Parts: sequence; C-alpha cells; structure tokens
Amino acid sequence: MIKWKEEAIIERNIEEVWSLFMDKNIHKIMDKVEDHVLIEKQENEVGAKHRQSYREGKRVETYIVETLAYEDLPEKKYKKISFVLGKAFEITFSFTLDKMDDNHTKFIYEGQNKGVNFVGRAMLKLGSEKSNNKVVQEFMEKVNREALKL
Repeated sequence: MIKWKEEAIIERNIEEVWSLFMDKNIHKIMDKVEDHVLIEKQENEVGAKHRQSYREGKRVETYIVETLAYEDLPEKKYKKISFVLGKAFEITFSFTLDKMDDNHTKFIYEGQNKGVNFVGRAMLKLGSEKSNNKVVQEFMEKVNREALKL
C-alpha cells in the first residue's frame, strides 16, 4: 500500500480554490481525465457516483468514482472519493481546504493506493515511491497554478 499526505498554502480565497474541485472544472486540475459524468445523486452529496475515463498514453480506463465524504462549510471544505482502477488498485483520496484568511487557503491532499489482488499488490511493490511522490507533487502544483489563474 502506498500512502501520502501533502499540504500547501494557496494564495486564493477558499471558495475560489474549492471551485476547482467541482465537476465543471475537474479537467483543469486532472487533465488526463477525459470523461467525468454524474450517474447517481448530486455532486455535492455523500454517495454521489461518477463514471470517469482516464487516459494514460494510448490506454483509456473507465471506472466508477464514489464520494465517501463531503463537507462544504465557510471555513472548511472536504471531499473524499474512492474508485477501483483496472480491477487491481483501490484508490482513495481526499481534498481538504481550510480557510486561513480571505486570501489564503491551506490545501491538504492525502490518500492511499492499495492492491486489491495479487497483480495489484505486486505492481505496487515493484513501483517506486519516488514516482508516486512525483505524481502527488505535480497534482499539488497543478491545483496551485490553476487557483492562481482564478
């Protein structure tokens, strides 16, 4: 299993940063996501499900993303989601935004990638922690860059 937790301060209002995590803006922060369609409930509800397609090179994977937790308060925003990728990995992650002041937001991105079968567990053992950390860092930087454009 691979786990991560990263934090950053974004020089933008919490509501502006939170807008990046809404369905209509998901492509701004997750550019490899080709399709993101709500199929159950509303996007701001626990239990919401989306059919999502993700491109890695020439391969496209489609899976169901479920919202496990959702909180939208003036001082704190939180969304936790989970999905199974390629019948091999269960990926769960969350986004937490804490209002520091009117122009600064603390962004916390944490999650885990767990092998759900022999192949998935073996692939995680063979993969490098360094490459996973790179993916996490790139995502953190992407969210910051997109927030600064708002």
